[in-house]
Amino acid sequence: MKNTMIKLAGVAIACSVVSACDNDFKNPVNKTTFSSGSADFSKYVSVGDSLTAGYADGALYLSGQKNSYPAMLAQQFSRAGGGSFKQPLVSDNLGGLLFGGNANPDFGNRLILDAVAKKPEPIAGTPTTEVIGSGLNGAMFNNMGVPGAKSFHLGAPGYGAAAGLETGQANPYFVRFASSDTTTVITDAAAQQASFFTMWIGNNDVLSYATSGGIGEDQTGNTNPATYGSNDITDPNVFAGTYSQLIGAMKAANSAAKGVLVNIPDVSTIPYFTTVPYNPVPLDQATADALNTAYGAYNGGVQAALGLGMITTEEAALRTITFAAGQNAVVIMDEDLTDITAVNAALIGMRQANANDLLVLTAGSKIGTLVDPTNPNTAWGVGVPLEDGDVLIPSEISAIDTARTAFNAAIKGTADGDSDLLFVDAAAIMEKLNSTGIDYGTGVVNSTYATGGAFSLDGVHPTARGYSLIANEIIRTINTGFNADVPELEPSSYGTIFLK
Repeated sequence: MKNTMIKLAGVAIACSVVSACDNDFKNPVNKTTFSSGSADFSKYVSVGDSLTAGYADGALYLSGQKNSYPAMLAQQFSRAGGGSFKQPLVSDNLGGLLFGGNANPDFGNRLILDAVAKKPEPIAGTPTTEVIGSGLNGAMFNNMGVPGAKSFHLGAPGYGAAAGLETGQANPYFVRFASSDTTTVITDAAAQQASFFTMWIGNNDVLSYATSGGIGEDQTGNTNPATYGSNDITDPNVFAGTYSQLIGAMKAANSAAKGVLVNIPDVSTIPYFTTVPYNPVPLDQATADALNTAYGAYNGGVQAALGLGMITTEEAALRTITFAAGQNAVVIMDEDLTDITAVNAALIGMRQANANDLLVLTAGSKIGTLVDPTNPNTAWGVGVPLEDGDVLIPSEISAIDTARTAFNAAIKGTADGDSDLLFVDAAAIMEKLNSTGIDYGTGVVNSTYATGGAFSLDGVHPTARGYSLIANEIIRTINTGFNADVPELEPSSYGTIFLK
C-alpha cells in the first residue's frame, strides 16, 4: 500500500479537476416516495476490501470514505426505508497512518496531481489517524470494508489485534475498529444481523500478485492459506470455500437477509496496467544504431544457442533485441525464457516487451532513469532490462485470469443459487470504462489515467465519481431483482482527482 511517485514520460496530463462536491439524487422531478420492494434496507452492512472502504489515491482518507459506494447506497436506501449507516472514519483527508504516534512510510499520505510536473505526489502534511488506541474498538460499523484484505482474511481471528501488526498477521485498518483482539471481520459483520448486505471481496486474492508485477506464487493446488505469501494468488478452491462460509455467516445471522454480490474485474482493464505502453522509448536513428551495436554480442549469443538446439526459432526471434528510429519497446526480464547462460553468462533471460505484456504504472517513473548515475549506458528499460516486478508477462497474466475466472464463477454461482442474492458484474463495468467509456447522461468517464474521471491516481481504485457508477449499477440490479424503486445517483455530483 505504499504511495509511489509516478511520472509518465510521454503521457501528457492536463485536466480540469473536480474535487468532492455535494451529492445529488438522480430523481424524477417532485418525486418523494420510493420503495425497497421485497428488500429491507433498515440494517445495511457492506463487507469487502479497499473498494468497499472507499480507498482512493493510494490511501484511505476522510472524503474518500464519505464517498465510498456503500455510503452512497446507504444515502439512497434512506429514501426507501433505510436506516443509519456508520463507518470507521479516519481522522483527516491526508490518508496516512500513525502507529503508536509514529507515521508509517508503508501507509503514506494520499496522492494529488502536480499539474506542472505532470505527476502525482503525496499530499504534504502530518497524518493524525492513529491505528493503535483509535477509540473505535468495541463499536460496530456498517461499513466492514478492510483495505488489503483477501477473502480468507475476513475469517481470520486476530486480524484486528494490534499485537499482530509487527508479524504481519494483523491489518492496521481493521486494528482501528475491530470489536476485540480475537474477533474476525465476518464475525463483526454478521453480529449486526443485517437485513441487507453487499459483498465485494476477492480482488486482493489476485490483485496483490498483479500489482507486484508477478512477484509471488500461484498457490493453485495449495489449500493452506497460512503458507501463502502476501503477493500470492489464492487457490480457487480456498476462495470458493471461504466465500461460501462468508455468505453463510451473513445468512445465518439473519435468514431473511437479502444481498448483492459483486465480482472481480480483469486487471488488464484498469489504468495501473494500461497506462504505460510497451514501447515508450523514443529514439533517433543515431541512438538506435548505437544500441543495436551494443546488443550485437547478445544477439549473436542467442543465435549461437539456436544453432546448438537450446532454443526454438520462435524463442530466438523473441529474444533478439533491435531498435529503430521512433518509438521502441523496452527491454525486460522474462523468467519464462530458456536458460542459455551455459553458452555465455551474459545471455540472461531478457527480451523486448510486446503487446502481450503489461507494464505496471510505477514502471513509468523508472524507464530511462540511470541505474548508475555516472554511466549513461545504464538506463532502465534500454541499457538495463526492467525487473520482474515492473511487468506482467503472458504466463503471469494467464495465472491471474485463470484464478479470477474461477473466483467469479464461485461468486455468480452463489448468487444464482439463492433467490435472496443478486449478482453485479463489476468486471463488465471496468471493461466498458476501458473500451468505450461510460456515458451517464450528463457526462462521460473512462479509464484513462488522471484525465478519464473514473479512476483515482493510484490507477486501481475508482474516484468518487467512479464509485458512483458502481453504486448505480447495484441500485439498478436491486430495482430489477427485488422490485424496488431506489433513486439513482447523479455521478456528475461526485469528484474525480485532486490538483496540487
